[in-house]
Amino acid sequence: MTVSLDQENCRCLSGEQYGQCCGRFHRGAADAATAEQLMRSRYSAFALLDADYLMRTWHPRTAPAELELDPGMEWRRLAILSTSGGGPLDTEGVVEFTAHYRHGNGRGVLHETSRFVRENRRWFYVDGDVHG
Repeated sequence: MTVSLDQENCRCLSGEQYGQCCGRFHRGAADAATAEQLMRSRYSAFALLDADYLMRTWHPRTAPAELELDPGMEWRRLAILSTSGGGPLDTEGVVEFTAHYRHGNGRGVLHETSRFVRENRRWFYVDGDVHG
């Protein structure tokens, strides 16, 4: 018996099943209530090569014209280091995280402090500072 993606553990490592976690955002059934939820759902979208979702949640002011994801990039683990603002009633938020990956024979860690804004009750990724 095969398990559907919705029943698998979510890639963002929330401990929830994908369908009840990031999957509902990816499908458009719900919007992230916090900047951290949006950040987690974007991490999952990178892991699942969902460029459409990434573009929909990228602020139009800073979004690239197009986004090509590397299928050779294997996102392995996400750790949220800190959050500032980004709650359901905030209009701005910051999330610092590390994302561990494998690419070919190499391994690495992306350490970023990401900025988010909430407009018309929806959170958007604006930009981020990569550390190291």
